Amino acid sequence: MKTLKNIIAIIAIFSFASYANARDQIKIVGSSTVYPYATVVAEQFGKKGNKTPVIESTGTGGGMKLFCAGIGVNHPDITNASRAIKTKEKALCEKNGVKDIIEVVVGNDGITFSHSVKAKDADFTKEQLWRALAAKVDVNGKLVENPYKKWSDIDSSLPSKKIEILIAPPTSGTRDAWNSLVMVKGCTKAAKSLHEANGKKAKKECAKMREDGYAVEAGENDTLIVQKLAANPDAYGFFGYSYLLANKDKIKAAAVNGVKPSLEGIQDYSYPIARPLFFYVKKAHVGVVPGLKEFLVEFTSKKAMGSRGYLTDIGLVPLASDKYKITRTAAKDLVTIKLN
Repeated sequence: MKTLKNIIAIIAIFSFASYANARDQIKIVGSSTVYPYATVVAEQFGKKGNKTPVIESTGTGGGMKLFCAGIGVNHPDITNASRAIKTKEKALCEKNGVKDIIEVVVGNDGITFSHSVKAKDADFTKEQLWRALAAKVDVNGKLVENPYKKWSDIDSSLPSKKIEILIAPPTSGTRDAWNSLVMVKGCTKAAKSLHEANGKKAKKECAKMREDGYAVEAGENDTLIVQKLAANPDAYGFFGYSYLLANKDKIKAAAVNGVKPSLEGIQDYSYPIARPLFFYVKKAHVGVVPGLKEFLVEFTSKKAMGSRGYLTDIGLVPLASDKYKITRTAAKDLVTIKLN
């Protein structure tokens, strides 16, 4: 059976190569957070006489589904991701013959919890953010449906204003990172114990968000979230650091655990919601889709990703030198990851 699958995969690759001229542009999908960086690199790449890659912002989860669907001109070459590829996504890729995958760490990013520049400055703990968003919280030793309607219901030191938070959809890598870094970390020990006592997995339950109108799904378009925050000084939303930098005239970041996002704080992870960014490439498409190898070299060059690279101008926090060498080698030498 494995031999038959291997033969089918080889046939697919040769078939792909035989009619690759049907697509002479690199096709990229995935994360809305990585999208601005990939777009700038694509523009620079195009200015050098190459076909400018076509990029679609589908969200990390949506991008992974498209990327892992198969090999050939009907499938994307690259998917951007605001978190690492999941085990189940690796399994999907392998099932569909996408076996040789190159992982490139783009740089670091900080998820910003932002609001209008017209609003008063704010500072939240991770527990307060969890209590504002969680489906169930612990109150007086019991798990209950989230009762908080105003920020001051959570803590009297917080504003007496309705909780209104624009959130990314479940397919978003930013949502995954937020769940891991805020919802799970902010979830109280009491709540975790109560979930486990009920036979549930604490991490999964702690990450569940309320669905009663106080947490509002706003789609994958972070620019639209920015516009909504600018129009409503009482609302909050979260997205990548680049969107904060690009819209300083409209929005500002609240502090988290007393720390506001900064380039330095994101790079050394002293900012509490810092995370790495990625993109993934099909090795089988290299040498078949024109310019793919050259695009990887451009994206991982020092002039793009370096400490003084053009991507830092739009908010990318560069990797430390040792980590940069690893990602540069992965791109130049087409180093693949293990799928199992």
